Amino acid sequence: MINRPQTPLLDRVSLPSDLKALTDSELRQLADELRSETVSAVSETGGHLGAGLGVVELTVALHAVFDTPRDKIIWDVGHQCYPHKILTGRRDRIRSLRTGGGLSGFTKRTESPYDPFGAGHSSTSISAALGFAIARDLGGDPGDAIAVIGDGAMSAGMAYEALNNAGDLGKRLFVILNDNEMSIAPPVGAMSSYLTRLYTGGPFQELKAAAKGAVGFLPEPLQEGARRAKEMLKGMAVGGTLFEELGFSYIGPVDGHDMEQLLPLLRTVKSRATGPVLIHAVTRKGKGYAPAETAADRGHATGKFDVVTGVQAKAKSNAPSYTSVFARALTDQASRDDRIVGITAAMPDGTGLKQFAQTFPRRCFDVGIAEQHAVTFAAGLAAGGMKPFCAIYSTFLQRGYDQVVHDVAVQGLPVRFAIDRAGLVGQDGPTHAGAFDIAYLSNLPGFVVMAAADEAELTHMVATAAAYDRGPIAFRFPRGEGTGVDMPEHGEVLEIGKGRIISEGQGVAILSFGTRLSEVSKACESLRARGIVPTVADARFAKPLDRDLILRLAADHGALITIEEGAVGGFGSHVAQLLAEEGIFDHGLKFRSMVLPDRFVDHDAPYAMYDSSALNAAHIEAKILDVLGIGDLKGRRADNR
Repeated sequence: MINRPQTPLLDRVSLPSDLKALTDSELRQLADELRSETVSAVSETGGHLGAGLGVVELTVALHAVFDTPRDKIIWDVGHQCYPHKILTGRRDRIRSLRTGGGLSGFTKRTESPYDPFGAGHSSTSISAALGFAIARDLGGDPGDAIAVIGDGAMSAGMAYEALNNAGDLGKRLFVILNDNEMSIAPPVGAMSSYLTRLYTGGPFQELKAAAKGAVGFLPEPLQEGARRAKEMLKGMAVGGTLFEELGFSYIGPVDGHDMEQLLPLLRTVKSRATGPVLIHAVTRKGKGYAPAETAADRGHATGKFDVVTGVQAKAKSNAPSYTSVFARALTDQASRDDRIVGITAAMPDGTGLKQFAQTFPRRCFDVGIAEQHAVTFAAGLAAGGMKPFCAIYSTFLQRGYDQVVHDVAVQGLPVRFAIDRAGLVGQDGPTHAGAFDIAYLSNLPGFVVMAAADEAELTHMVATAAAYDRGPIAFRFPRGEGTGVDMPEHGEVLEIGKGRIISEGQGVAILSFGTRLSEVSKACESLRARGIVPTVADARFAKPLDRDLILRLAADHGALITIEEGAVGGFGSHVAQLLAEEGIFDHGLKFRSMVLPDRFVDHDAPYAMYDSSALNAAHIEAKILDVLGIGDLKGRRADNR
């Protein structure tokens, strides 16, 4: 039986309105219980632990002072929201986090009225909160808008665009900067250094007094003395703040774990603010749980773990992860080519570039949560004669798409895009799924787009990208472990635009792009019992297509099926276009394209997500039988529209 913490006060809280009846001392106790409940829940499910632990007191204080859901709290990034979910009627489901049919690991509008805005990517909260504030003033939904932005989200340009606009408009709006000195990795950039100076450049115990930043909200007799004290202390610290120049009333730094500061401060600004207010709260990621506080990433993301020791339960695998294979292959290439550099957007661990940086620290650049900058920075490096590998998750690269088009593709610059988390990613759900990169890159002139069928192929594709200098090139690979194939010592350079035949058959040909090839193999093993032996090919390239291979498969078989881990409009669409242009369909070829369904696939175990998407071996087998017009398909055919 799992030992769960004693939470007598939390047991009395069903909704945030219940907090109104608690005293300040009880709210402090509630925060302690909420932290214990959060640790206990995540130990059973895994998930983003550290960020939520850092905002426990903020969560309690905000819900105690403001009137949610009328007042709208927007968490940014969304993985800060676990304590918020516990307080907003979802405690009974908190141990279903990130499991099939359970709670999302992020805020989600369809999940609760207390989640006014979804946030899977970062740095969106101030823009959204400003939208709510303007809608309120124009007669839309009433209530205040509060953006809680932190965990590195202030390193993205979108946050500053929103601050600039909000300061100019001057509307009542609250921004809480959760400054935990962390993102997924240690912080980078001038803004991080600036925030550090704000609370280390002067006497913090004096600076943290709420009055120093809230002069306009104090009773009139106290305002002048507070104003003088504020100016003196500002001079002692950094001589002014960027946020005030942008039009915000700046309050802080304050201790984000001190309820004696947070509660009266929030009550004061709530009752007196007329324009935009920024509260700078200093917190500690992983606060209150020693294994998280002492971890390098402050417990950013964990698997299931033992609450007492913090030791995570790790699944054993004989195959390396795709990410680690990429890291080793890139490091190997860089050891023989000093023009290779690596770029990541606040994901050195997630993309594997941390390993590269340990060997080549001067040639690895973490630019923060700034994908647009990362892409154009890579373009500049390429124009300057270097070989940049821009390692960004598929879903995050979407944020830099304009730069991919205009700064890379239009100029034909040889930027190498290493696209991790291709396809469906499991517990993080639709916001993190790499569903669209095949389509959004393959339609760009001059782009080369590859997908690795296994970890050995990934090694070859890293070598191919390193050797390719004629324009932009991308290769995609999924999250998780490889298939366990024999690994080459060094990657081999592949011929651009050429696939490979895996096995010869007859009647029907399957052309796979990416790691569904292993599911194709399983389907074919089952089909052999029926005497059906399809031809199987690995496309390797979505662009340029291997025209000779595709036209040969079409000529030699009555049916051709493509399969990919991407949305409609990708590889299969390009193949269909080629076949149509060549008039192949006029000769009776049966063609089917298996892609991700036209919907966002909810979080679940990866296998279950692909099952619901009709892209597992059983669905491939059913599709083959269907196109051949044989077999009883009742109960086996899945809707893959």
